[in-house]
Amino acid sequence: MSHPVVPEPGLPGTGQQETDRHAWATGGIEDLGGGVHRIPLPLPMAGLKAVNVYALLDDHGVDLIDAGMALTYARDRLTDALKELGREPGDVANYFITHAHRDHYTLAVELRRSGFGSISLGAGEQANLVAARELGHGDASGFLADLGRMGALEVAVKLSAQSGRDNDRPGAQEWEDPDRWLADGTELDVRSMKLRAIHTPGHTRGHLVYHNEAAGLLFAGDHVLPHITPTIGFEPARNRLALRDYIGSLRLMLELPDSRLLPAHGPVQDSTHKRVHELLAHHEQRLDEILRVMQPGRSTVYEVAQAVKWTRRQQRFADLEVVSQLLATGETAAHLEVLVLRGQLARHTDEDGTDRYEVVTGASTRSAPA
Repeated sequence: MSHPVVPEPGLPGTGQQETDRHAWATGGIEDLGGGVHRIPLPLPMAGLKAVNVYALLDDHGVDLIDAGMALTYARDRLTDALKELGREPGDVANYFITHAHRDHYTLAVELRRSGFGSISLGAGEQANLVAARELGHGDASGFLADLGRMGALEVAVKLSAQSGRDNDRPGAQEWEDPDRWLADGTELDVRSMKLRAIHTPGHTRGHLVYHNEAAGLLFAGDHVLPHITPTIGFEPARNRLALRDYIGSLRLMLELPDSRLLPAHGPVQDSTHKRVHELLAHHEQRLDEILRVMQPGRSTVYEVAQAVKWTRRQQRFADLEVVSQLLATGETAAHLEVLVLRGQLARHTDEDGTDRYEVVTGASTRSAPA
């Protein structure tokens, strides 16, 4: 449950553009006004350099939206940043977490063990914490069953072969329950502002965004990211219909007044709606691409994933790192399920439990909004 994201397909930028693109991750504290400060905390991932933690300050203390990954250097950076703001970890009263991925949740758990603060998390993440603890104890049966359905057990073999060369697998102790489960629509008095927790499933089944309508701010977590698309449904308690849910959650953002976008990864943006329209268009384009590569007869998720290109550099599936192959396979499964819902594909399950997809005769070859 470390944080994965999939860069959108597209053309690579120049070296300077790429440097500017990642400047948000290497700078210091950004004062956003109204007692809101963006603090980028480092991550150990090659493709994802930092996670934004938002500190909400008033004269009486500080609350955080998201908390970072439980790494010594991330904790040290957060401590230094709070000191610059005239605070310390012991002043943090609340961690309002958008979702239970490792880079958002686990430092909050560690700091709470030190007696610092109370954790709030979306009620929809309960199943993920249970499943994450099972994985932490070494029970990978559900994970392997998912890959088997996708026809992608080869990926599991590759992951096993590189085990121990990457970051340590998170242990079950990282996935302690929060102090408070937040329901959709919960109103929160946070320092000098009011936030509403809004359930936005898709990236994970229990993802929340925190909306301050009065100030026009959306603390978006990984739901709406400015430069990359969040992985869909990469979670221990897997959701077949994660992309359907994600598209619905994106459309929900368009029903809110447009707000300043405060993402978990990437720079702050002036408009949430602008980026939501881009993300919706991206997934429609991806659905079209997947329809075009479907071969006569039936195809597994893994076969389809290998037939499309990935990342802004339009890489072949075979050229991706094995973790990226895992993410790409899950992304493909999520898109195939939406095409089944739209009546453009049919899904059949073989006797061995492998799902296979085929084009529905007479159905449109171009996807349409659900």
